[in-house]
Amino acid sequence: MPNPNIFANNPLDRASEKRTDPDWLAAQLKDPASLVVPVWDLKPLILPPEAIDKPSQVGWLRPGGLEGLASRKATTVFLGQEKGGSFFAVDLDIAKDPENEGGLAGFGKFEDLRAAAMSLPPGEAAIMAQAKSMIDWHKRHGHCAVCGAPTEIEEGGYKRQCHSCGAEHFPRTDPVVISLVISGDKCLMGRGPQWPKGMFSALAGFLEPGESMEEAVAREIMEEVSVKVDRVKYKFSQPWPFPSSLMMGCFAEVEEGASTEAKVDGIEIAEARWFSKDAIRTALAGGEMRDENGRFMIPHKIAIAHQLLRAWVRED
Repeated sequence: MPNPNIFANNPLDRASEKRTDPDWLAAQLKDPASLVVPVWDLKPLILPPEAIDKPSQVGWLRPGGLEGLASRKATTVFLGQEKGGSFFAVDLDIAKDPENEGGLAGFGKFEDLRAAAMSLPPGEAAIMAQAKSMIDWHKRHGHCAVCGAPTEIEEGGYKRQCHSCGAEHFPRTDPVVISLVISGDKCLMGRGPQWPKGMFSALAGFLEPGESMEEAVAREIMEEVSVKVDRVKYKFSQPWPFPSSLMMGCFAEVEEGASTEAKVDGIEIAEARWFSKDAIRTALAGGEMRDENGRFMIPHKIAIAHQLLRAWVRED
């Protein structure tokens, strides 16, 4: 079964064995069969849909289409290949207003990926997640974390080399556990203090060094709502390019005999509530989002928490 999460199911062959061949990469960047997506202010170029009932499209360009918008040293990342063609992302490092000035004026819009993802074909959204995360990483790691000297891009964008001290730096992905707490036919969700009233989602937190996924799930839930869980079941994951995380979705059952009373920490979680499977099923079907405790909102389908809820209501 395909991963149901947006930003997953990237169709490209990342062809990592090609990245160490600078001559091959240079040739691909000149090949008229290759495609390049321009990224400006961490936003990919998006073209409007051809019709109301059609999806938007990524603004892929042929090599050479970025004249005057990107310098020779602009961050360029090899994304992979599909059907023999190579795909790249280029940061428009010298462009000031590419939507209205230069060769791309009027061609499309540079859109925040959170908003654009819902209107893109799933494979295109996944590729843009890869592109945004990579460009963002380069913007944050221009200098060596060991000696502070400037670093240079190598291996198609998947390494930065410090030629001062010899340190090598590689793109990072931050693992996050996100869990739906289960007790019988009810699930526990929390509301962050900055969220609208009635907005609830699964409980999440970053994995810490020296910690297993299961340990992180149990720790985060105990810290945030003081509920003891066991039998952690991994369900699926989601790349989350804001800036570059991997969300690992899980179910976690309340430990037998443990209290189901949720006591929020007041920092990460301002409110926690138990929801029946019937209430969540009705909400997912587009029905009224209300239970015995009043109105509520569930996560948008762009979020892995939404897919966790869908998976839960389908299970016996």
